Amino acid sequence: MSIAKFEVFRAVVDLGSLSKAAESLGLTQSAVSHAIAGMESEFGFTLLTRGRSGANLTENGERILLHVREILKWNEQMMQEVATINGIEKGIVRIGTFPSVSIQWLPEIIKRFTEQFPLIKIKLFEGNYDEINEWIANGTVDFGFVSLPAAKSLDALPLKNDRLLCLVSDAHTLYNEECLSFGQLKNEAFIMPKSSIDNDVRRILTKHKVKPNVKYETSEDQAIISMVQNNLGISILPEMILYRLPNNVRAIELEGGYYRTIGIAAPSLKKMSPAAKKMIETLRKWLSA
Repeated sequence: MSIAKFEVFRAVVDLGSLSKAAESLGLTQSAVSHAIAGMESEFGFTLLTRGRSGANLTENGERILLHVREILKWNEQMMQEVATINGIEKGIVRIGTFPSVSIQWLPEIIKRFTEQFPLIKIKLFEGNYDEINEWIANGTVDFGFVSLPAAKSLDALPLKNDRLLCLVSDAHTLYNEECLSFGQLKNEAFIMPKSSIDNDVRRILTKHKVKPNVKYETSEDQAIISMVQNNLGISILPEMILYRLPNNVRAIELEGGYYRTIGIAAPSLKKMSPAAKKMIETLRKWLSA
Protein backbone atom coordinates (compact mmCIF):
# COMPACT_ATOMS: atom_id res chain seq x y z
CA MET A 1 0.00 0.00 0.00
CA SER A 2 1.52 3.31 -1.09
CA ILE A 3 1.59 6.57 0.83
CA ALA A 4 0.16 8.28 -2.27
CA LYS A 5 -3.08 6.30 -1.99
CA PHE A 6 -3.39 7.26 1.68
CA GLU A 7 -2.98 10.93 0.70
CA VAL A 8 -5.73 10.56 -1.90
CA PHE A 9 -8.04 8.90 0.62
CA ARG A 10 -7.45 11.67 3.17
CA ALA A 11 -8.04 14.38 0.59
CA VAL A 12 -11.34 12.82 -0.50
CA VAL A 13 -12.55 12.58 3.09
CA ASP A 14 -11.42 16.12 4.00
CA LEU A 15 -12.85 17.74 0.86
CA GLY A 16 -15.97 15.57 0.60
CA SER A 17 -15.76 14.61 -3.07
CA LEU A 18 -13.52 12.88 -5.59
CA SER A 19 -13.56 15.87 -7.94
CA LYS A 20 -12.39 18.34 -5.26
CA ALA A 21 -9.71 15.92 -4.13
CA ALA A 22 -8.51 15.51 -7.72
CA GLU A 23 -8.30 19.28 -8.17
CA SER A 24 -6.43 19.71 -4.88
CA LEU A 25 -3.89 16.99 -5.69
CA GLY A 26 -3.44 17.87 -9.34
CA LEU A 27 -4.83 14.53 -10.49
CA THR A 28 -7.64 13.44 -12.78
CA GLN A 29 -10.87 12.31 -11.18
CA SER A 30 -10.39 8.86 -12.67
CA ALA A 31 -6.94 8.61 -11.01
CA VAL A 32 -8.48 9.46 -7.64
CA SER A 33 -11.28 6.93 -8.19
CA HIS A 34 -8.72 4.29 -9.18
CA ALA A 35 -6.66 4.92 -6.01
CA ILE A 36 -9.69 4.52 -3.74
CA ALA A 37 -10.79 1.40 -5.60
CA GLY A 38 -7.30 -0.02 -5.22
CA MET A 39 -7.37 0.49 -1.46
CA GLU A 40 -10.80 -1.09 -1.18
CA SER A 41 -9.74 -4.07 -3.28
CA GLU A 42 -6.63 -4.61 -1.19
CA PHE A 43 -8.46 -4.23 2.13
CA GLY A 44 -11.44 -6.28 1.06
CA PHE A 45 -14.16 -3.82 2.08
CA THR A 46 -15.68 -0.49 1.06
CA LEU A 47 -14.21 2.70 2.43
CA LEU A 48 -16.46 5.30 0.83
CA THR A 49 -19.99 5.54 -0.52
CA ARG A 50 -20.51 7.83 -3.51
CA GLY A 51 -23.73 9.72 -4.03
CA ARG A 52 -25.20 13.09 -4.95
CA SER A 53 -24.06 14.47 -1.60
CA GLY A 54 -20.48 13.48 -2.36
CA ALA A 55 -18.20 10.82 -0.87
CA ASN A 56 -18.99 9.61 2.63
CA LEU A 57 -17.10 7.28 4.91
CA THR A 58 -18.42 3.85 5.69
CA GLU A 59 -18.10 2.50 9.21
CA ASN A 60 -15.02 0.55 8.16
CA GLY A 61 -13.71 3.64 6.39
CA GLU A 62 -13.95 5.64 9.63
CA ARG A 63 -11.88 3.03 11.45
CA ILE A 64 -9.24 2.97 8.72
CA LEU A 65 -9.10 6.77 8.50
CA LEU A 66 -7.71 7.00 12.05
CA HIS A 67 -4.73 4.86 11.08
CA VAL A 68 -4.26 6.60 7.75
CA ARG A 69 -4.03 9.97 9.45
CA GLU A 70 -1.44 8.65 11.90
CA ILE A 71 0.64 7.11 9.11
CA LEU A 72 0.56 10.33 7.10
CA LYS A 73 1.40 12.43 10.17
CA TRP A 74 4.51 10.39 10.94
CA ASN A 75 5.47 10.25 7.27
CA GLU A 76 5.26 14.02 7.05
CA GLN A 77 7.38 14.43 10.17
CA MET A 78 9.94 11.99 8.81
CA MET A 79 10.16 13.85 5.51
CA GLN A 80 10.63 17.14 7.35
CA GLU A 81 13.49 15.54 9.27
CA VAL A 82 15.01 14.25 6.03
CA ALA A 83 14.77 17.74 4.56
CA THR A 84 16.50 19.19 7.62
CA ILE A 85 19.31 16.65 7.40
CA ASN A 86 19.85 16.94 3.67
CA GLY A 87 18.93 20.56 3.14
CA ILE A 88 21.10 23.03 5.02
CA GLU A 89 18.84 25.85 3.90
CA LYS A 90 16.40 25.15 6.73
CA GLY A 91 16.41 23.74 10.23
CA ILE A 92 17.51 24.72 13.73
CA VAL A 93 21.03 24.94 15.17
CA ARG A 94 21.14 24.75 18.97
CA ILE A 95 24.31 26.19 20.52
CA GLY A 96 25.60 26.08 24.09
CA THR A 97 27.48 29.27 24.93
CA PHE A 98 28.89 31.31 27.81
CA PRO A 99 28.61 35.11 28.24
CA SER A 100 31.90 36.35 26.75
CA VAL A 101 31.36 34.34 23.56
CA SER A 102 27.72 35.48 23.43
CA ILE A 103 28.82 39.12 23.66
CA GLN A 104 32.05 39.15 21.67
CA TRP A 105 31.50 36.62 18.90
CA LEU A 106 27.97 35.49 18.32
CA PRO A 107 26.20 38.71 17.27
CA GLU A 108 28.43 39.17 14.21
CA ILE A 109 28.62 35.46 13.45
CA ILE A 110 24.84 35.02 13.62
CA LYS A 111 24.34 38.10 11.46
CA ARG A 112 26.68 36.71 8.79
CA PHE A 113 25.13 33.25 9.01
CA THR A 114 21.50 34.38 8.78
CA GLU A 115 22.29 36.57 5.78
CA GLN A 116 23.50 33.45 3.97
CA PHE A 117 20.97 30.96 5.42
CA PRO A 118 17.84 32.96 6.36
CA LEU A 119 15.66 29.88 6.91
CA ILE A 120 17.92 28.31 9.53
CA LYS A 121 16.97 29.25 13.08
CA ILE A 122 19.61 29.72 15.77
CA LYS A 123 18.73 28.85 19.36
CA LEU A 124 21.20 29.79 22.11
CA PHE A 125 21.54 28.11 25.51
CA GLU A 126 23.72 30.17 27.84
CA GLY A 127 25.34 28.65 30.91
CA ASN A 128 28.62 27.75 32.55
CA TYR A 129 31.08 25.07 31.43
CA ASP A 130 29.42 22.29 33.41
CA GLU A 131 25.96 23.12 32.08
CA ILE A 132 27.20 23.34 28.51
CA ASN A 133 28.96 19.98 28.76
CA GLU A 134 25.75 18.44 30.10
CA TRP A 135 23.73 19.94 27.25
CA ILE A 136 26.20 18.53 24.73
CA ALA A 137 26.09 15.08 26.31
CA ASN A 138 22.28 14.82 26.51
CA GLY A 139 21.62 16.26 23.06
CA THR A 140 20.05 19.55 24.15
CA VAL A 141 22.51 21.40 21.89
CA ASP A 142 24.20 20.45 18.62
CA PHE A 143 27.51 21.78 19.90
CA GLY A 144 28.78 24.04 22.63
CA PHE A 145 31.57 26.47 23.35
CA VAL A 146 33.85 25.13 26.08
CA SER A 147 37.21 25.72 27.67
CA LEU A 148 39.47 22.93 26.45
CA PRO A 149 40.34 20.20 27.14
CA ALA A 150 36.83 18.79 26.81
CA ALA A 151 35.58 15.46 28.13
CA LYS A 152 37.22 12.49 26.43
CA SER A 153 33.83 11.27 25.18
CA LEU A 154 33.44 14.42 23.03
CA ASP A 155 34.97 15.63 19.79
CA ALA A 156 36.58 19.04 20.24
CA LEU A 157 37.89 21.77 17.97
CA PRO A 158 40.15 24.53 19.38
CA LEU A 159 39.32 28.06 18.20
CA LYS A 160 41.20 30.72 20.17
CA ASN A 161 43.65 31.19 23.02
CA ASP A 162 42.20 33.81 25.37
CA ARG A 163 44.80 35.34 27.71
CA LEU A 164 44.20 35.32 31.45
CA LEU A 165 45.11 38.73 32.89
CA CYS A 166 45.32 40.20 36.37
CA LEU A 167 43.10 43.18 37.16
CA VAL A 168 44.29 45.92 39.50
CA SER A 169 43.03 49.42 40.26
CA ASP A 170 45.09 52.61 40.02
CA ALA A 171 45.06 52.78 43.82
CA HIS A 172 46.94 49.49 44.07
CA THR A 173 50.72 49.21 44.48
CA LEU A 174 50.90 46.76 41.53
CA TYR A 175 49.18 49.13 39.10
CA ASN A 176 52.33 50.19 37.22
CA GLU A 177 53.78 46.68 36.84
CA GLU A 178 54.20 45.41 33.26
CA CYS A 179 54.13 41.73 34.23
CA LEU A 180 53.19 40.10 37.51
CA SER A 181 54.81 37.09 39.12
CA PHE A 182 52.62 34.70 41.06
CA GLY A 183 54.68 35.43 44.13
CA GLN A 184 53.35 38.99 44.03
CA LEU A 185 49.77 37.68 44.30
CA LYS A 186 50.17 35.54 47.40
CA ASN A 187 49.12 38.02 50.06
CA GLU A 188 46.75 40.11 48.02
CA ALA A 189 43.00 40.37 48.65
CA PHE A 190 41.48 38.36 45.82
CA ILE A 191 38.09 38.43 44.12
CA MET A 192 37.44 34.92 42.84
CA PRO A 193 35.35 34.45 39.71
CA LYS A 194 32.60 31.96 40.43
CA SER A 195 31.50 31.29 36.89
CA SER A 196 32.66 29.57 33.74
CA ILE A 197 36.30 30.55 34.22
CA ASP A 198 36.86 29.81 37.90
CA ASN A 199 38.41 26.44 37.03
CA ASP A 200 40.92 28.14 34.73
CA VAL A 201 41.89 30.64 37.43
CA ARG A 202 42.15 28.04 40.19
CA ARG A 203 44.22 25.81 37.91
CA ILE A 204 47.00 28.33 37.37
CA LEU A 205 47.02 29.48 41.00
CA THR A 206 47.31 25.88 42.20
CA LYS A 207 50.10 25.22 39.72
CA HIS A 208 52.13 28.04 41.26
CA LYS A 209 51.16 27.05 44.81
CA VAL A 210 49.31 30.28 45.39
CA LYS A 211 46.51 30.02 47.92
CA PRO A 212 44.63 33.24 47.26
CA ASN A 213 43.30 35.41 50.06
CA VAL A 214 39.74 35.25 48.73
CA LYS A 215 37.67 38.13 50.05
CA TYR A 216 34.74 37.85 47.66
CA GLU A 217 33.34 35.36 45.16
CA THR A 218 30.89 36.30 42.43
CA SER A 219 29.70 34.89 39.13
CA GLU A 220 29.16 38.34 37.59
CA ASP A 221 32.14 39.52 35.55
CA GLN A 222 31.12 43.17 35.70
CA ALA A 223 30.73 42.94 39.48
CA ILE A 224 34.32 41.67 39.72
CA ILE A 225 35.55 44.56 37.60
CA SER A 226 33.60 47.03 39.74
CA MET A 227 35.05 45.55 42.93
CA VAL A 228 38.57 45.87 41.53
CA GLN A 229 37.77 49.43 40.48
CA ASN A 230 36.87 50.22 44.08
CA ASN A 231 40.11 48.66 45.31
CA LEU A 232 38.42 45.76 47.13
CA GLY A 233 40.98 43.35 45.74
CA ILE A 234 42.60 42.05 42.57
CA SER A 235 41.29 39.34 40.25
CA ILE A 236 42.11 37.29 37.17
CA LEU A 237 39.79 37.26 34.16
CA PRO A 238 40.04 36.28 30.47
CA GLU A 239 40.87 39.05 28.04
CA MET A 240 37.62 38.58 26.10
CA ILE A 241 35.65 39.74 29.14
CA LEU A 242 37.71 42.93 29.51
CA TYR A 243 36.36 44.89 26.56
CA ARG A 244 34.99 47.79 28.65
CA LEU A 245 37.42 48.35 31.49
CA PRO A 246 37.10 51.54 33.56
CA ASN A 247 39.89 54.06 33.11
CA ASN A 248 41.28 53.36 36.57
CA VAL A 249 41.62 49.58 36.10
CA ARG A 250 44.50 47.86 34.32
CA ALA A 251 44.76 44.32 32.96
CA ILE A 252 48.32 43.12 33.53
CA GLU A 253 49.94 40.05 32.00
CA LEU A 254 50.94 37.16 34.24
CA GLU A 255 54.33 35.47 34.08
CA GLY A 256 54.19 32.43 31.81
CA GLY A 257 51.55 33.87 29.50
CA TYR A 258 48.59 31.83 30.69
CA TYR A 259 45.37 31.53 28.73
CA ARG A 260 42.22 29.50 28.38
CA THR A 261 41.63 27.73 25.07
CA ILE A 262 38.13 28.35 23.77
CA GLY A 263 36.83 25.63 21.51
CA ILE A 264 33.69 23.85 20.48
CA ALA A 265 32.70 20.34 21.45
CA ALA A 266 30.09 17.85 20.25
CA PRO A 267 29.47 14.11 20.54
CA SER A 268 30.68 13.82 16.94
CA LEU A 269 31.81 16.65 14.69
CA LYS A 270 31.51 14.38 11.64
CA LYS A 271 27.92 13.30 12.31
CA MET A 272 26.48 16.75 12.97
CA SER A 273 23.60 18.07 10.89
CA PRO A 274 24.55 19.98 7.72
CA ALA A 275 23.15 23.17 9.28
CA ALA A 276 25.37 22.82 12.36
CA LYS A 277 28.39 22.12 10.17
CA LYS A 278 27.68 25.27 8.17
CA MET A 279 27.44 27.30 11.37
CA ILE A 280 30.86 26.01 12.49
CA GLU A 281 32.28 26.78 9.06
CA THR A 282 30.93 30.34 9.30
CA LEU A 283 32.40 30.66 12.80
CA ARG A 284 35.86 29.54 11.72
CA LYS A 285 35.87 31.85 8.70
CA TRP A 286 34.86 34.80 10.89
CA LEU A 287 37.62 34.06 13.41
CA SER A 288 40.27 33.77 10.68
CA ALA A 289 39.23 36.99 8.90
